[in-house]
Amino acid sequence: MSAKNLTLLTDLYELTMMQGYFETQADETVVFDAYFRENPERSGYSIMAGLEQVIEYIKKLNFSYEDVEYLRSLGIFKEEFLHYLSGFHFSGDIYAIPEGTVVFPKEPLVKVVAPIMEAQLVETAILNIINHQCLIATKTSRIVSAAQGDGIMEFGLRRAQGPDAGLYGARAAMIAGCVGTSNVLAGKMFDVPVKGTHAHSWIMSFKDEYTAFKTYADLYPSACILLVDTYDTLKSGIPNAIRVFTEMREAGIDLTFYGIRLDSGDLAYLSKKARKMLDAAGFPDAVISASNDLDEYLIHDLKMQGAAINSWGVGTNLITSKGCPSFGGVYKLAAISNDNGEFIPRIKISENTEKITNPGNKTIYRIYDKETGKMRGDLICFVGEEYDIEKDLTLFDPVDTWKKTRLKGGTYTMREILLPVFQNGSCVYDSPSVMEIAAYCTKEKETLWDETKRLFNPHKVYVDLSKKLYNVKQELLSQMSDDEDQ
Repeated sequence: MSAKNLTLLTDLYELTMMQGYFETQADETVVFDAYFRENPERSGYSIMAGLEQVIEYIKKLNFSYEDVEYLRSLGIFKEEFLHYLSGFHFSGDIYAIPEGTVVFPKEPLVKVVAPIMEAQLVETAILNIINHQCLIATKTSRIVSAAQGDGIMEFGLRRAQGPDAGLYGARAAMIAGCVGTSNVLAGKMFDVPVKGTHAHSWIMSFKDEYTAFKTYADLYPSACILLVDTYDTLKSGIPNAIRVFTEMREAGIDLTFYGIRLDSGDLAYLSKKARKMLDAAGFPDAVISASNDLDEYLIHDLKMQGAAINSWGVGTNLITSKGCPSFGGVYKLAAISNDNGEFIPRIKISENTEKITNPGNKTIYRIYDKETGKMRGDLICFVGEEYDIEKDLTLFDPVDTWKKTRLKGGTYTMREILLPVFQNGSCVYDSPSVMEIAAYCTKEKETLWDETKRLFNPHKVYVDLSKKLYNVKQELLSQMSDDEDQ
């Protein structure tokens, strides 16, 4: 993406609306929120990812001569508007939750505060970038959790929906906890570990399995993982691997990282048999790696069955987020400035309660239990609302308002998680490296209660509204209802 100008990566109606605003001389500063309505696959949480690519997109946002010529050829844009586009640059503010942060439905992941034409233009690309990487990061986090501390390697490039999905999916996977990726270009672009073994074709290209293993071990003695299921896992593959490991040890080679990979068959049964064979031969520290259409559910079941696998290569189901193909993020107008520069809240209503938006220029405070450091919930409030952590705080469910939690002063802490990224069109945020984000993400997940990290029926972390925001929302809903009655 760093080599691309993605200015035209937008839906046509963003540009036709821009021209409409241009023609009517609409230049109000507005607030748009990008958020999602529910966690993928009924997860208890999601992972924020993709902000660095949003930053790159905004920095390069300009209409080239070729872009303007193409738009002119469509025959629907006036010359005055095209002239405006030829000098376009983003001049607004953007706030975002940092990558690697645990996030929940309804809270703004990205907030755009800008003249309405600018805020409208960036909608599609922001959603495209954030939706994809958040989806893959969330799926990966579930897989990592199911592995219970075993390493997860991202092996999905060949099954990804194109090069960009493979690259940025690998990036998101590393953020969420993978120990490496098979994607070499991703390794170069994002400075993350690249890992891999060999294919069945390597074995088949030699006169016999032993010779293939021996040759590979001679080439890569410090990272010798042998694929043992090409012919017969128990009768041929593992015995030949043990023979090679024995010869390596007798030759004085330091077996620092070695083992076998299983890619077919009953992984629980074969791995347990393999562990016994390797241990009996004097190789108790040999890695047993597995692949073969893995996901969090299969890994969970294999763990329950006592599989002796301690390294997992996950491809298709991770990189495509099989089971949930879309993150479902949306981008909604939340406020419009008046002549005095004050933000007037706006609300979108719907017969579906979950589609009713939260109005106004908002921020988010994350609340933690002071003793344990575990998360108590998130509080969405208007920018400028202040809280004293030494005073009692009452939280309530914005739908089932009778559900309340009272936190005693001094027993909780708060931090604002929506941070400035662009101010007046200039980037004020330094993106960490992918591996730094990954380390931060690990710490973030440690603030979740175990009940929230369950694969099945996880405990819900509540995202509440401040009393002031809740009251404004109810007033707007009441006004809308009154207007319909007239």
